[in-house]
Amino acid sequence: MSSAPIATPVLKYLEDRWDDQIASTLDSPELLRYRSNLLGSDLRITNFGGGNTSSKIVELDPLTGNPVEVLWVKGSGGDLGSIKRAGFATLYQEKVLALESIYRGEEFEDEIAGLYPLTAFRGNPVAASIDTPLHAYLPFPHVDHLHPDWGIALAASANGLGKMEEFNREFGHQLIWIPWQRPGFELGLMMRNALRQNPGCDGIVLGGHGLFTWGSTHRESYLNTITVIDQIGQFIARHNINVGTQIFGGQVHEVREDRRAIASAILPFLRGRLGAKRRSIAGYSDSEDVLGFVNSANGQQLAYLGTSCPDHFIRTKIRPMFVPWNPESGPETTPASGSHIAALKHQVVDSLKVYREEYEAYYRKHALPDSPALRDPSPAVVLIPGVGMFTFGKNKTEARIIGEFYTNAIHVMEGASALGFGEPVIQSGDPIPQAGNAAPPSAFSICSNYVALPPSEAFRIEYWALEEAKIRRQPPEKELSRKVVLVVGGGSGIGREVARLAAERGAHVVVADRDTAGAERVLEELRKLAPAEFSLAAPVDICNRETIRKSLDAAVQAFGGVDILVNTAALFPSSPDGIVSDELWSRTLEINVTANYLLADEAAKLFKDQDLDVSVVLTSSANAVVSKRGSEAYDVSKAALSHLVRELAVSLAPKVRVNGISPATVVKGSTMFPRDRVRASLAKYEIPFEESLSDDELRALLAAFYAKRTLTHQPIDPVDCAEAILFLAGDKSRCTSGHLIPVDGGLPEAFLR
Repeated sequence: MSSAPIATPVLKYLEDRWDDQIASTLDSPELLRYRSNLLGSDLRITNFGGGNTSSKIVELDPLTGNPVEVLWVKGSGGDLGSIKRAGFATLYQEKVLALESIYRGEEFEDEIAGLYPLTAFRGNPVAASIDTPLHAYLPFPHVDHLHPDWGIALAASANGLGKMEEFNREFGHQLIWIPWQRPGFELGLMMRNALRQNPGCDGIVLGGHGLFTWGSTHRESYLNTITVIDQIGQFIARHNINVGTQIFGGQVHEVREDRRAIASAILPFLRGRLGAKRRSIAGYSDSEDVLGFVNSANGQQLAYLGTSCPDHFIRTKIRPMFVPWNPESGPETTPASGSHIAALKHQVVDSLKVYREEYEAYYRKHALPDSPALRDPSPAVVLIPGVGMFTFGKNKTEARIIGEFYTNAIHVMEGASALGFGEPVIQSGDPIPQAGNAAPPSAFSICSNYVALPPSEAFRIEYWALEEAKIRRQPPEKELSRKVVLVVGGGSGIGREVARLAAERGAHVVVADRDTAGAERVLEELRKLAPAEFSLAAPVDICNRETIRKSLDAAVQAFGGVDILVNTAALFPSSPDGIVSDELWSRTLEINVTANYLLADEAAKLFKDQDLDVSVVLTSSANAVVSKRGSEAYDVSKAALSHLVRELAVSLAPKVRVNGISPATVVKGSTMFPRDRVRASLAKYEIPFEESLSDDELRALLAAFYAKRTLTHQPIDPVDCAEAILFLAGDKSRCTSGHLIPVDGGLPEAFLR
């Protein structure tokens, strides 16, 4: 199915991404998917997971064989930018409309949502969105409901109705306004009735919420949507020019030049205090928009009012935590000085106490007997003047998206402020167009022409049973979700397997290694197992405190901190003549013992700042207790490391658990077994081999020989060690510290003694 060519209107900000060659090959459901993907590809049009699209498509009823109208509508929780055909709910349009006959009124509208599965076409199990009636009751073949920042700015303006009428006159539209109403069956009926009263309208502005547009074809709907959004953008931009630098009341704080250093210094502390009940992964933004907001005169007051669009505050909570810290109070000549950071930490603690108290009071005030239980009262967004915005989610993707959503909210407040500049000031309690049957004017708060959603209405969405059901439909979190794992020596061998297993189990992973090329190779492997933003590579030399600090800081900047520290890096000394020189002896102890101490000592500072339960796992060896000829330097170093594990377990308790593993010889994938050493060992043990064999084949011969000396006769694989390491690192061993697990195939010589 294809649509006739339609001329693209003049657009100033958006672009027409429609490709007729692609569209001409698609049937109607695929055109809906295509249209949705295009609209979702631009965050100026709608945010991640936000908005909804639909089409009413005639199909053959599988029961009667007769043509019926089927409502295809984005499924609950879907994202327009990435949705596939299978992501749409399909409902008998006639049956959805028939639900009006049993509708008992707004108080009971959730009952209707429970009946949507009974209207499913072909038994489609995709859960229908709460916006379904908003699409069903609009008598147009194709409908787009979006949350563009420009559109919400108009919808969240105290003078929004008047500005909408001004926009209509300027651009020749006939948009109509509907006061705030929570999405659901009641709003669907309100929209239908408003259309009947305004038959010539070409769009709907939902007060405090978003925008509806439509068309008779997919192409027409798409063009109408991007045209209206672009033109609202032009309308607001003209007002922004008039405001200039006075937006948000003007700038009252300077941007800190050392803001990123401050962010790195405060992030572990902040993540730790917010994660007292449930830890999270952090994000940070110092974008121009964010800094302009947090440094403004009205920033704190606007932030406290909360967001307007339901899609925003479901992710950002009703409001962010604004830390009233004075960025100019620190010494100019000492960026991110200790005293300056200490003052900021003190302010974070005070602000968090108030935030949690107010959030719990908000819950108690509005909760009903059947409301979902109180969720974590910690903020998802933290704003700090001079520094920027910190966001926290269950993973890096969610933390990033929360940041995008609050940036959207900043744009909304900016647009609303611009639309009110030079206009008569409208204050809280004055008549406003968002007020209606759902909430009177007195329930809304206003600052700088921006109208926030009333807390009572925010609660009805945040703790809505239907939203709770959406949360419960999400897949369970993995074993290491919300954890940051720093793997030193992650570029090969055991470290590589630790990194891979951790990534598979939901962790965010930092692959640190002196071999940067090896670390990058492992990083590419991880990005095939999990989203790319869940991992990174960092160079490190564990004999150098500065590079250790940098690798830890890389984890902080990317994810907010470290929860699990693993070191698998080690040195087995060897020389052509078999003699270990004094220098090589010292180097062996430096890498295998002292470097582990340096690593733990530097990490301990970070752990103290976080104040979270964390774990450290170091790699010792069966050689620590098995005396052998020719490996004295290595054996002694590993014996010392085993005791270092016990010493660190004592000194870093109770928040930090320190354990280790004691593997027997691991040949596979180990950088300690280059070809020459493997050949020498095979010759030593009189194991025949061909020079034509590959490195891995030679290693397999040696590993098989070592396996015969164990009780299990199993070669020790790096993944065996990785499994033991992650067991010790994880919550299943929460009562274990100062312990070393043998991973030696059952080596009697290494039995505890």
